[in-house]
Amino acid sequence: MTRDITKIKYRILDDPYLNVVLYQPEIPANTGNIARLCGAAEIRLHLVHPLGFRVDDKHLKRAGLDYWHEIDIRHHENFESFLKTKEEKGGLLLFSRHASLVYTEAKVSRGDYLLFGRETSGMPSYIRKAYPCYAIPIWGNVRSLNLSSTVGIVAYHCLHKMGRF
Repeated sequence: MTRDITKIKYRILDDPYLNVVLYQPEIPANTGNIARLCGAAEIRLHLVHPLGFRVDDKHLKRAGLDYWHEIDIRHHENFESFLKTKEEKGGLLLFSRHASLVYTEAKVSRGDYLLFGRETSGMPSYIRKAYPCYAIPIWGNVRSLNLSSTVGIVAYHCLHKMGRF
């Protein structure tokens, strides 16, 4: 019997250092890995629907193992509903392979929102154009990095810049 992870009692972070926002993620294993990272680093996770999988998907649960109760996770019906519930104090920084600025140039503050696009199509251009946008350099002959790798690189870099460790 599968269990819907939206029914789990999640941890609530009073004042997270960062928020990670996944725009319509498609691959459950990536989302599960990112959720685990968020739990380990005490980062709030936002999932902007529609998702490319069910939240009771066995791969999503496997990737998060038994840590779902340690993650402060918020679901949003769409991008507009996310924007309506976003706290005023946090800025919104977008990460895309189409950006010209490097992620290390991002000015990050406590409570900021790190926004990442879909695995296959990234972020719609109207959103990319509306917010500061940064990329992780790729020197080899690959199109892009895995979403969960990208979130890990950026999130821990930002935490380090803010003196979290």
